[in-house]
Amino acid sequence: MKAIILTGLLLASSAFAECTYYSENAKVTWKAFKTYEKIGVGGSFDRTVFSPKSAKTVEEFLSQSRITIETASVNSGNAGRDATLVSSFFKVQNIDTISAKIISAKEAKAQVEITMNGISKTIPMSYVVQEGKIVGKGVIDLSDFSMLKSLQSINTTCFTLHAGKTWQDVEIAFEIPIANNCY
Repeated sequence: MKAIILTGLLLASSAFAECTYYSENAKVTWKAFKTYEKIGVGGSFDRTVFSPKSAKTVEEFLSQSRITIETASVNSGNAGRDATLVSSFFKVQNIDTISAKIISAKEAKAQVEITMNGISKTIPMSYVVQEGKIVGKGVIDLSDFSMLKSLQSINTTCFTLHAGKTWQDVEIAFEIPIANNCY
């Protein structure tokens, strides 16, 4: 009888356990498109500063998260391409950093304020929590950030490689490994 009561108490207390979600880093990835066939070229950024705060829910955790990205740390897996992206895209309009903060997160949808080229836009992104991480995805349009001068520059520089077409929409994503303490 004592075992049944003890099991019941443990189950009841676990139903009311409080959790604190936290993380120490985040990864930001992107995929841009070239050619009329819309071939994707992706990468990430090696130098970012992620500023999360621990929170009691995933939604609260996300809504307090911020990141600053150093554009010179772009990493597409090809050093020559990375140098071209820095010199013929980011430096054309003096974009040294990109920042983002999640304004709200609810029911697998997040509103993310991205600041690039001195312009802030709120971008809708979807997210899922899976296998100990939060994965979010969305799309930006470079024209929303007045980045068409940079787009034209990269298109001119890579005209042959891109078969004359570089798209202005860019898929963006984030991955945040999370841990929780439940007590």
